[in-house]
Amino acid sequence: MYLNARSVGLHDHTRMKGFETLKAYGLFDRNVPRYTSYPTATHFKAQVEPGRQARWLQQLQPGQSISLYVHIPFCRRVCWFCACRTQGLAGDSRLNRYLDGLHREIAWVADRLPTGVTVSRLHLGGGTPTLLSPDQLSALVGAIQHRFEFDHRVEFSVEIDPNEIDSERLAVLSHAGMNRASVGVQDFDPRVQQAIGRSQSYEITAQVVSQLRAHDIQSLNVDMLYGLPYQTEARLVRSIELLHALAPDRVALYGYAHVPWMAKRQILIPTDALPSTEARFYLAERAHSQWTSQGYEAIGIDHFARPDDGLARAKHQGLLRRNFQGYTDDTAPTLIGLGASAISKYPQGFIQNDPDTAGYLARIETGQSAGTRGHVFRGEDGTRARAIEMLLCDFAIDFHQLEAVDAHGAAQCRQIASHVASNFGKAVSLSEEALAIPPAMRPLTRLIAQWFDGYEVASSAHSSAI
Repeated sequence: MYLNARSVGLHDHTRMKGFETLKAYGLFDRNVPRYTSYPTATHFKAQVEPGRQARWLQQLQPGQSISLYVHIPFCRRVCWFCACRTQGLAGDSRLNRYLDGLHREIAWVADRLPTGVTVSRLHLGGGTPTLLSPDQLSALVGAIQHRFEFDHRVEFSVEIDPNEIDSERLAVLSHAGMNRASVGVQDFDPRVQQAIGRSQSYEITAQVVSQLRAHDIQSLNVDMLYGLPYQTEARLVRSIELLHALAPDRVALYGYAHVPWMAKRQILIPTDALPSTEARFYLAERAHSQWTSQGYEAIGIDHFARPDDGLARAKHQGLLRRNFQGYTDDTAPTLIGLGASAISKYPQGFIQNDPDTAGYLARIETGQSAGTRGHVFRGEDGTRARAIEMLLCDFAIDFHQLEAVDAHGAAQCRQIASHVASNFGKAVSLSEEALAIPPAMRPLTRLIAQWFDGYEVASSAHSSAI
């Protein structure tokens, strides 16, 4: 391995003691879900009953708030580390046809929503939504705003690639009401960037952030990865220092998931340069220490936020939630995904659009719903989902809150919590009121959450627990 445990401080006695405790509980040799949904998408069934998506839309209540996610699955350059549903863009004709299909789906969904349903969140993701031309961006956002009713406090966020944006496109998005930008960074070190197929200088990133501020877009999210090839503590620290100078409101710090059997492009990543699982732990620990020492609050297992940011307020108010984009202060019970592979969450369950762009377009162009996979909630799904979300957000399961929703499901979770306490010993605390994970043991959160998962978890379908 290029980076081993000793090179990131394993010889330190205090860190060594914590390392050995976590190792004893299996942190370094297990793959587990990230639990951005429950059940996870690996359990979605391959068929969706015709008419189900339309019925679920029509059953939403007037006055209810919903969130919209719009997926642009194309990238001008495809980064090797990425395991998202994205593809290279060979020509404009392919993009134009996709956008035509997206406009059709927007109309199809809007026509089935009851009057009075309002949009509280709009997010353009990908892929690279900012590869659209100014006219395409204007037409897409304009169609959404024309067909849906928006809350006056709507949060409109966009994923921005600093290599694929200019002042004209920023002006279009600003004029359309974008008030939060999400900028992917991963790592600024040139050697690391070369190894993951993503060249993005600090200067280009800083220039884009400056342009965002000039357009009065003050809310900024940034994404980082640890566990990348050739990444050392020194390189990660330097990247964090550079990022801190950009004054983001939120930081998402994800562990790189090396799953080349699922994401074929990752075969280009030099595996002999990847840090060991032990080294990944210390990289995550170092980043956590650095962000919190700079005044950011730790949010859940992998986010950080300024104390005045909505995520930090949600954390303190018990309103923090977790969805497919990570942690959120969005409390809307329904998320509607538009575009190929996009996932919708309804009160009744999940529906995922056809992940293949050709299949997605074939369905949309013949007037069908785009959904092809999904899951209908049943039994204790809702209670287990909330228990897992509590662990991921609050590091504790409040049994009384669960009982207020489902007494039978809460009783089942209490039984599971007893088994967790027996197996994890002092790594958790169990009382009549709650199961809680103390700060030093919080790296085990995903492992503990898995105990509340009622579905079989295939190790090969998920990433490292650290």
